[in-house]
Amino acid sequence: MKLILRADVENLGTLGDVVNVKPGYGRNYLLPQGLAMVASPANLKTFELERKKLQARMDALRAEAQDMQTRLEALDVVIPMHVGDNDKLYGSVTTSIIGDALASLGAGVDRRRILLDSPIRTLGEHPVRIRLHASVIAMVTVKVVSDHQNPEEENEVIPEEAAKEASQEKDAE
Repeated sequence: MKLILRADVENLGTLGDVVNVKPGYGRNYLLPQGLAMVASPANLKTFELERKKLQARMDALRAEAQDMQTRLEALDVVIPMHVGDNDKLYGSVTTSIIGDALASLGAGVDRRRILLDSPIRTLGEHPVRIRLHASVIAMVTVKVVSDHQNPEEENEVIPEEAAKEASQEKDAE
């Protein structure tokens, strides 16, 4: 099935390309989504007339994605996770957890746009790719930390709190 692409489609082509795809892919995905139109002489003429409008819209979407990329790359994404012995995570950090963390920072990104090769299962900093547009991919560093304090830190805090409480008790007497 020959189609004219009305938008950039990943792993297929860019705006205006005439591509040959399997009929099911064209009928069930590209045509209903408005990403393509059947390549006929009448549609070629129609496409040439609306090409400038489509190109302007694609350029606006790309510029918007690049703005979002700069905002995302400036963020510090910290995800507290429950850990056990030897700093081993209970569970893993998935795209939905990263999406929720980004949403709490004011950068709502659909979890399906977050590209993880495999779920994150260790503490530390991990690079995460986010596809904002077919040609724009943001690299965000996600820092996975423990959700509770280290025992050494707790021991240091307790004597200070005990001293404060003791001085308050003396003041009350």
